[in-house]
Amino acid sequence: MTALVRDPIPLPARPGRRPPAAGAASLALRPLLDPPRRAARVIAVFPAALYLEMRGGPEPRVLAVVTSDAHRLPNSVVVVATRKEQPFRSIREGGDAWVGDGRVEAGPLHVRVRRWWDPAPVLGPVQASALAYGVRCLEAELADAGMLTGAGTAGGGLGDHPDPAALAECCAEGDLAGAVEAAERIVGLGPGLTPSGDDILCGLLVSLRSVGDALRHGRTAVWLADWLGAAVTADAGTRTTALAATLLHCAAAGGAGAEVAAVLRCVAGHEPQDALVTGQAVRRLLAVGHTSGADLAQGILAGCRAALALSAVRQASRVTA
Repeated sequence: MTALVRDPIPLPARPGRRPPAAGAASLALRPLLDPPRRAARVIAVFPAALYLEMRGGPEPRVLAVVTSDAHRLPNSVVVVATRKEQPFRSIREGGDAWVGDGRVEAGPLHVRVRRWWDPAPVLGPVQASALAYGVRCLEAELADAGMLTGAGTAGGGLGDHPDPAALAECCAEGDLAGAVEAAERIVGLGPGLTPSGDDILCGLLVSLRSVGDALRHGRTAVWLADWLGAAVTADAGTRTTALAATLLHCAAAGGAGAEVAAVLRCVAGHEPQDALVTGQAVRRLLAVGHTSGADLAQGILAGCRAALALSAVRQASRVTA
């Protein structure tokens, strides 16, 4: 991923207004930020994040403006401010906003995009043996966190709901029909701005695509990600929250939050394959939101396991052909 803005860039101020803040935007937001400005609505305000929903138009429909020390979603603009500086304190939920012409405006907040970053984790070639080791490290970290037991995954927002386990099993077996059925049953399932079922799906879709692309025989995992992504985004706008629908669209295209990408790089062996490094990345992910981090981790584990299993089957079929 490209580096984020770390120092403010002076920009000309409009008469009577403070100079706009500099922002670093996800490439997923180009369809919103490049065209002429359009009306948006503030749908949620938190100390470290502000969420704007566009009035009409295709996905992405929700844009996040986040502080430099916040969880960086794949649909976010990062501003040069920390949550302690309270950059969103004067903005109210339900208020009007404007997005376009390379700018974001909401109340007194005025952000000009000066940098872009790529939300899609790009992994270099990965050997199956290295990935298997990375998956074991991830499993060990999740077990230490109480999220993995002999009976399967635990914790997260869906608890012992059977469909996440059924989804993981169908993906590992390459059962597209079964995977689609299980995935559609958890779209929008759970409370909050990003329901747990959607977070699991986001972790699964991103890991299937990025790890599948990196494995020599991972084409089946990418194929599975294509079909699953198409299925869960087809009517996501009517089945889950506006933010979760946008994140599902981002994940279907390979977009991930920074914490997800960091875990994937560790599992793929693109960071030093050290238990300490992997542990730090997993703990940062698990700290995201109330249950979002745990749900994303559950999806990542399922996707990595499935990519590994499907690549082994594909390799075996090529050897015996």
